[in-house]
Amino acid sequence: MAYTVTAESPRPPAAVATPRIAMVQYALLWLIGAGGAIVFIEPSPYEFATLAATIFFFATGLRFRLTFVPLLCLMFLINLGYTIGAAGLMHDKRILNWIMTSWYMAVTVLFFALVFAENTSERLEALYRGLIVGALIASLTGIIGYFNIAGRDLFTLYGRASGTFKDPNVLSAFLVLPALLALQSIVTDPPRKAMRSAAIFGVICIAILLAFSRAAWGLTVLSSSLMLALMFVTSKTQAQRSRIVVISVAAVSIVAVMLVILLSFDQVQELFRQRASFEQTYDSGRFGRFGRHIIGAQMALDLPLGIGPLQFSKFLPEDTHNSYLNAFMSGGWLSGICYPALIFTTVILGFRHVFVPVPWQRAYLALFATFVGTVGESFVIDTDHWRHFWMMLGMMWGLFAAAQLFMAQKRAAAISS
Repeated sequence: MAYTVTAESPRPPAAVATPRIAMVQYALLWLIGAGGAIVFIEPSPYEFATLAATIFFFATGLRFRLTFVPLLCLMFLINLGYTIGAAGLMHDKRILNWIMTSWYMAVTVLFFALVFAENTSERLEALYRGLIVGALIASLTGIIGYFNIAGRDLFTLYGRASGTFKDPNVLSAFLVLPALLALQSIVTDPPRKAMRSAAIFGVICIAILLAFSRAAWGLTVLSSSLMLALMFVTSKTQAQRSRIVVISVAAVSIVAVMLVILLSFDQVQELFRQRASFEQTYDSGRFGRFGRHIIGAQMALDLPLGIGPLQFSKFLPEDTHNSYLNAFMSGGWLSGICYPALIFTTVILGFRHVFVPVPWQRAYLALFATFVGTVGESFVIDTDHWRHFWMMLGMMWGLFAAAQLFMAQKRAAAISS
């Protein structure tokens, strides 16, 4: 599938690159998107691609904007809190690696913000194409492993598809944005391209189901619904709205048929029944997932500096499984306040930019819907070190800056004419 952003973004004179430089930039962004799907080895291709892209983009010109000052300050304060909380624990290599990873994620956020603030449409297209390829690789390996065609021990975990990820939950969460891009193509693109996207969407949906992550199932449904609703509201013609409704109903019907077919396999049916239950032993009870959230919240009030990264499971049976609580536990009040401040400020700004008529609005809606869904998922799972989550956060801020520049140029052009 070739995901296409149909209109070019404005190019400030300082951002214009020669065709050769631009081609290398797009290739590196494609590699980041594709490499983000292969993380069961470390360092992963994503790390190498991001490092190479960072060096090349800075060498060929990136501009810092005042829009990014709040982002920079909040990311710094969050990681400062983590570092203070871990000050007496750095002898543990796991904690040292956790802190270094957190700072690394912060750097990638700023990098993606700077990158997507300029030449936005072209760079989005390059990254999205890579994401689709990566999603297909991760999905197919997960499906192959689950049905024991090859690599079952490598591509599954606890009987669930994990593909090229270490964790089925992360695999399925990563696949949501590419799934939404494919769904968007089905709804808006010409028939031939829409059919190709439908096949991609089907493969990705099968992998999400076989990962058996309840959070990812909910994320897929809610993010898809939000994106389609926003596309419907922002569509310029009644014909576009009608197509969104018709194809959305058809897509739901096809997914339902696929689900029935998959549930005809005994191994799928049994695990689906177990995972779909709301009465999981690790969720209920005083020390279950939600019980730990209550206890952790009480602890957070009494511990201004927190207890440090990776320490929560030493006090209670398991980890927090809540990124906002984990910020309090790992970095005390400083991280605990700044982390949700950053996330929900991004969501609020994101809603404000939904109706801004920029050329990349369609691409933005898929990103925004996935980000909002992942923010909700963060209440029940630890997303703190998910590469794709921080990538989306940085992209969101880059698109905010790009939209502001686009509208400013549009107003200036209107005044001059």
